[in-house]
Amino acid sequence: MQPTAIALPHDSQKSRIVTLTLAAIGVVYGDIGTSPLYTMKEVFSPEHGVPLNEANLLGVVSLILWGLIIVVSLKYVTLILRADNRGEGGIMALVALALASVTAKSHWYYPLTLVGLIGAALFFGDGVITPAISVLSAVEGLEVATPALKPYVVPLTVIILFALYALQKRGTAGIGNWFGPVTLVWFMALAAMGLVNIVANPQILHALNPWHAVQFLARNGWLAFLALGAVVLAFTGAEALYADMGHFGKRPIRLAWFTVVFPGLALNYLGQGALLLSNPEAVSNPFFQQLGSWSIYPLVVLSTMATVIASQATISGTFSITQQAVALGFIPRMRVVYTSAREMGQVYIPFINWLQFAAVVVAVVGFGDSTHLAAAYGIAVTATMLMTTILTFFVIRYGWGYNLVLCWVATGFFLAIDVALFAANTVDVHVKVTHDFHRILTHPFYA
Repeated sequence: MQPTAIALPHDSQKSRIVTLTLAAIGVVYGDIGTSPLYTMKEVFSPEHGVPLNEANLLGVVSLILWGLIIVVSLKYVTLILRADNRGEGGIMALVALALASVTAKSHWYYPLTLVGLIGAALFFGDGVITPAISVLSAVEGLEVATPALKPYVVPLTVIILFALYALQKRGTAGIGNWFGPVTLVWFMALAAMGLVNIVANPQILHALNPWHAVQFLARNGWLAFLALGAVVLAFTGAEALYADMGHFGKRPIRLAWFTVVFPGLALNYLGQGALLLSNPEAVSNPFFQQLGSWSIYPLVVLSTMATVIASQATISGTFSITQQAVALGFIPRMRVVYTSAREMGQVYIPFINWLQFAAVVVAVVGFGDSTHLAAAYGIAVTATMLMTTILTFFVIRYGWGYNLVLCWVATGFFLAIDVALFAANTVDVHVKVTHDFHRILTHPFYA
């Protein structure tokens, strides 16, 4: 039976907001919070060919910072979180709002339905790739400590993921109570490591000027376009942020972003940039080299916990999207377990849980490392963002009745960014596939 919300006294409501905010830090922001593990490494990977110098470092860090401000803070946290369907978020909630705004007789009805279903399918793909790349990238820190541990990376990743999916039946709130404090420590560590490196090389603070991002794009042309395919990794988790709204509500999610998550991310990306200004050789894995060799093992432990938690954002979001898809009649009915008497959006779907786990294991074993997963990750994320922007136009124009020019300007601005990021990721996948194919064909086995 579906639970009903319970009214709480004012003091209890304030206490509950604090509790939900802490839980949201753990569940909602684990995904985007672990992006510093691999983003800078991927941007300057040999496949992208971006020279590592001061001008490019300032440009890349500036792109990341302003992307977090525009894509996450403005688009998702400020605008799209307003689009809740009876407290629920995610692309299926946006589809319901968009369809309600145009009515079934409109010629837009079926195209919007198709856009929403494509977006939902892509989000399910994101839900598979996120746990795979997040946990893999953390466990790969063992390779930085000693290459002898490389054969154990994939098996250890699968074991960790199994434990995470086995926990899902305890419910989002119960998991969040444990994950929130750990993730809070993670963001504090991100901020502290960033500050240490910024103090050592404050030159990186020039990256706060967006002009460096513009110059980077203009100066590097095609290489900068390819690099966008890796820069977008810094924004992954934004769609899960919206999908998880039903679990926590918009206010705790906004509080968590502006008070803890964004400051921690911004400081760490600045810190990694400062480190690379001082020590370009750290580009092989800048995250694990921020504090020197003594910190590698502690960071592997902390980052593994954080990435396990990061996977929770898309797992919870997948449950929410599935529940809404069932309610809208897009997929067959299945068993839904309500795990909270207070938050109607907190659900657990056993079939989806173990189906997703099986797909994640296939991704981990099939791809084998985070670099190969990164390209597929970017495609899923940017395509979902694109579908969300399209649906948002119809919601704010026909559902909320905003001025047509304002709607075109607002969503057109975000659409241009989404198209650029999606195109860059598409090309990036092509380049990496071509590179791998060439490597296979030139292997001595084929000689």
